[in-house]
Amino acid sequence: MSGTNNNIGLKVGLGILLALFLGTGFYASKLYSEKKETEATLVKEKKQVMNDLNVMAKQYDSAIGENEIANEKLVEARERIQGLMDSLKVSQNSVGSLWRYKKKYLALQEEMDVLLEENDRLKVENELLATTLDSTQIQLAERSAFTDSLLVQNTELADVVKDAGALQTIGLKGFGVIERSSGKLIPTERARRSDKIRVCYTVAKNTLADAGDKELYVQIIDPQDNVLGANNQVEFEEQVLNYSLISRFNYENRNLNICEFVAPTGDEKFEKGRYIVNVFNESELISTSEFTLR
Repeated sequence: MSGTNNNIGLKVGLGILLALFLGTGFYASKLYSEKKETEATLVKEKKQVMNDLNVMAKQYDSAIGENEIANEKLVEARERIQGLMDSLKVSQNSVGSLWRYKKKYLALQEEMDVLLEENDRLKVENELLATTLDSTQIQLAERSAFTDSLLVQNTELADVVKDAGALQTIGLKGFGVIERSSGKLIPTERARRSDKIRVCYTVAKNTLADAGDKELYVQIIDPQDNVLGANNQVEFEEQVLNYSLISRFNYENRNLNICEFVAPTGDEKFEKGRYIVNVFNESELISTSEFTLR
């Protein structure tokens, strides 16, 4: 009788273990499936944001192509779009990161709508002027109206960061330099002759910003989409940023010129091609530019 009870107990125990094993396997399989679905959704949405930015870039190209003389600020606005696309390409696939890029896109789209509406208005006005002015007056009026409108439009596009007290940068430029033994720096466009990449920008005057020690993150992306320099990571909530260097300075509520340097790794030389320079205020992209080494 005791042996029979033992057999029954053993069977019951084995049944419980089997049920637990099957339940654990089902739960693990469900978690894995949900993770894959989330990753697939993020990749799809990231691709959609990239497509939307491509459409916006083509709209900039069309606006620039309609004019015989391309306005420098309009060209810089187009380059900022390209920089955002390049930054999105190397960004981490996370909900927080994708949401921030979506917000930047929506802000730029709103400004773009204003730009297109203003351009349409200018076209109508120019057509009316053409009926009353001779050819010389028409050319002068078109250039004057176009220049004035672009000054207004690009002032609106210059700042996509809504916080009035945040630091802003202007005049961001990157280029190769030859460094002499005397310390003299000579600009060059030759990749193989460049000893370092020099990045310069101006922290704009902002009386609403708090004075004191500040830092901005500089990111330099080479033609192979590699982040040069330290290539360290910093995490802001759910966004991870790979940066080349941290630019530290004391801010006194006035324009401040900053220049930083990045050298190649070891004995390697810089690659030929297009380089992207981005400046971040924590997780916010506040300035972008590009240059080419031949």
